[in-house]
Amino acid sequence: MELHRSKLGLLLGFLVLSMAPLSTARFVVEKNSLRVTSPDKIKGKYDSAIGNFGLPQYGGSMSGAVIYPKENQKGCKEFSDFGLSYKSTPGALPTFLLVDRGDCFFALKVWNAQKAGASAVLVADDIEEALITMDTPEEDISTAKYIENITIPSALIEKSFGQTLKKSISSGDMVNVNLDWRESVPHPDDRVEYELWTNSNDECGVKCDMLMEFTKEFRGAAQILEKGGYTQFTPHYITWYCPQAFTLSKQCKSQCINHGRYCAPDPEQDFSTGYEGKDVVRENLRQLCVFKVANETRKPWVWWDYVTDFQIRCPMKEKKYNKECADSVIKSLGLDVKKIDKCMGDEDADSENSVLKQEQDAQVGKGTRGDVTILPTLVVNNRQYRGKLEKGAVLRAICSGFEETTEPAVCLSTDVETNECLDNNGGCWQNKAANLTACKDTFRGRVCECPLVDGVQFKGDGYTTCEASGPGRCKVNNGGCWHEAKDGHAFTACTDDGGLQCKCPPGFKGDGVKTCEDIDECKEKKACQCPECSCKNTWGSYDCSCSANLLYIRDHDTCISKTSGGSKSSAWAAVWVILIGLAMASGGAYLVYKYRLRSYMDSEIRAIMAQYMPLDSQAEVPNHVNDERA
Repeated sequence: MELHRSKLGLLLGFLVLSMAPLSTARFVVEKNSLRVTSPDKIKGKYDSAIGNFGLPQYGGSMSGAVIYPKENQKGCKEFSDFGLSYKSTPGALPTFLLVDRGDCFFALKVWNAQKAGASAVLVADDIEEALITMDTPEEDISTAKYIENITIPSALIEKSFGQTLKKSISSGDMVNVNLDWRESVPHPDDRVEYELWTNSNDECGVKCDMLMEFTKEFRGAAQILEKGGYTQFTPHYITWYCPQAFTLSKQCKSQCINHGRYCAPDPEQDFSTGYEGKDVVRENLRQLCVFKVANETRKPWVWWDYVTDFQIRCPMKEKKYNKECADSVIKSLGLDVKKIDKCMGDEDADSENSVLKQEQDAQVGKGTRGDVTILPTLVVNNRQYRGKLEKGAVLRAICSGFEETTEPAVCLSTDVETNECLDNNGGCWQNKAANLTACKDTFRGRVCECPLVDGVQFKGDGYTTCEASGPGRCKVNNGGCWHEAKDGHAFTACTDDGGLQCKCPPGFKGDGVKTCEDIDECKEKKACQCPECSCKNTWGSYDCSCSANLLYIRDHDTCISKTSGGSKSSAWAAVWVILIGLAMASGGAYLVYKYRLRSYMDSEIRAIMAQYMPLDSQAEVPNHVNDERA
């Protein structure tokens, strides 16, 4: 919003951001890559500054042929008045129109070029200086009609580079250029942090209307991204302070709270009627506190509901832009009004408000992000977005901030990007029979990566080959190997041993990948070759039968008599009978031996005892020995 109004001349000090000296302010121009691809003599990469209107192709690129008009070289008039048209013909590169800076608004130059059929516009600076951001002009009815309809990208280039292009074109060279926005937004990981610098004022003209419309349209996509944990969104509000010399003036009192510390311009630019600037500051603060309280309940996306509902239910033109209406919206969303009031603090206190102080501090650029000076401003991954605040364009910028292959589904819709895998499978490997492909659609374009299917990882270059590997690979399309079923039998060349090779099963020969042919064991005399054998080939095997009363033994490839089994049984029976007989004979002999041994021992013992202890039944035995001695 432009703040320069005649009635606000006294409050120019409001433009000082965050109480910081102007000498320390830092403005960063967001750039995209511009590369000349031909002719060779000027081939190379050049800087260009993204225009803050139209639709830059964040995450994408565009190639075209540069044309410098012979008339209307500043583009301030319609090219049709000069009989010029730059619509691309079938098969030709899109037209990038080169125009000179000066005499009219940047946006008007681009609008006239768009109506003439140009696909992009390069504006050559007219002085040697550092690149600046081409912004939209101060809102009025005439400019509003074309600014919101600009859909082509534009960029400002340095004067010297512009002269180089003109010289090459005038010499008859075909100048081809590639505009690349793929690196305009950093994309380090699988989550995008973005912030919107906005305002609750709904009576500030065309930009406020565009901002309110964007909030309504983008709410659904923003909440999907936030609820899924894909993004981290933070709303911000710009405030200014009143110079110390004017804190007691009527203007400061009507536009500021906390004794001139936090101010906003009068909505109607009329201090005598309607709402005041401090009403806007107060509602900005309330919306910040709504976000803070909602975030504490782990539902930060409720901010989008509140802002949208407040715009609809509490507009300034219906005199409902007040606390009463705001509280009714807060209650309908299930938020605690008392917590929000406590967060807002005392606006009459002669002290800092912690919430608004943080906002003023955040306005100063940090890292790669410059100071926030344009309202509204969108910042994605700490880079300021340039272009029209429109749902599709903003979603494209946010989606370009995700690391490749980590984008949520909303980023891959046809409204945001083109699925390159639908065209010739993106040039990647595919298996149509199994419905497998290595093509992965990402926001920046397709990548060829071998897929992971049912826990089985395919390996290869992703372009020409992808083969299943590891345990379980045969479960997925037979591991890419040959397989066939016939006559109730199924065979596969896949071996689930952790390797990648395909080997035809026994009974087949071939490469194992595309073909495995049946081996005719009978014809090739690889089996069933005994004299009595009769061979018949089958798919994957063979049948072998024997003549007469013979039985085929497959393991030994021989025929034996079917009755030989009975003779063997009889022989074994005879052996067992003999063994049992021998065992019985041995047992009988042992018993006889034991009996005779015992009898002999008994008789010997009795004889010895009889010599020393004669039994009663026996007569005394004469002791001849003693007699002889006597």
